[in-house]
Amino acid sequence: MKLDDVKKLRQKRYREEFGYFLVEGEHPVLELQKAALRNPLLRGCELYVTSEYEHWQTPFAKHLISGLQMAGVADTKTPQGIVAVVPMLVPAPPRSGEHTIYLHEIQDPGNLGTILRTLAWFGKLRCLLSPDSVDPYNPKVVRASMGAIFHVPIELDVELPALRERFERIACLDMQGGLLSSPGFKTFDCYLFGNEARGLPREQLTALNAHPFTIAGSGAIESLNLASAVNMCVYELNR
Repeated sequence: MKLDDVKKLRQKRYREEFGYFLVEGEHPVLELQKAALRNPLLRGCELYVTSEYEHWQTPFAKHLISGLQMAGVADTKTPQGIVAVVPMLVPAPPRSGEHTIYLHEIQDPGNLGTILRTLAWFGKLRCLLSPDSVDPYNPKVVRASMGAIFHVPIELDVELPALRERFERIACLDMQGGLLSSPGFKTFDCYLFGNEARGLPREQLTALNAHPFTIAGSGAIESLNLASAVNMCVYELNR
């Protein structure tokens, strides 16, 4: 890929047009290289490095560029000097014993990146994103995921009503729900989480027959951060 085209990958429309996204920084690139050992589709990645990383060991094609050129490619203000160009990921098919996390119109890149790290840590978890959610290939999401994006199957633009056809038992969070610690919490196929400000649309939850659960708290504040709520639920699923 031409360097001028690589620079364009910071914008969603060009990521969709070219079918590639950027992975920036040492640790995410290391995770990418590990993932490429298991996923043949990732072996065609290209690496762009400055002189500090000229001797970086990689199975990918490597291109040496100047610091000024790297500043035009990287999304960060002070780039480390190592960026990979990666083909869009294809989610693996569902596996036996897998739980699904559905995120409805999530907007914060940091939240999504943090959630992906949690899902990757515990494993056997799939992430579904509704339309109008933040792009998981946004450079901020990719950095926040710290390479977890390569270890979690992600499906895009999944409509909320479509879940009824895919999952028999659906759960969601609600202030009036049952406790996460109850034995039934682990028996559901799909767990729904809503937008950071608006939550989930009530009428669609009714249509899905979603079973409510709540994270017990002191009541001193109104709500939890979305990523924190997902983290607690996933931990409970694996406890």
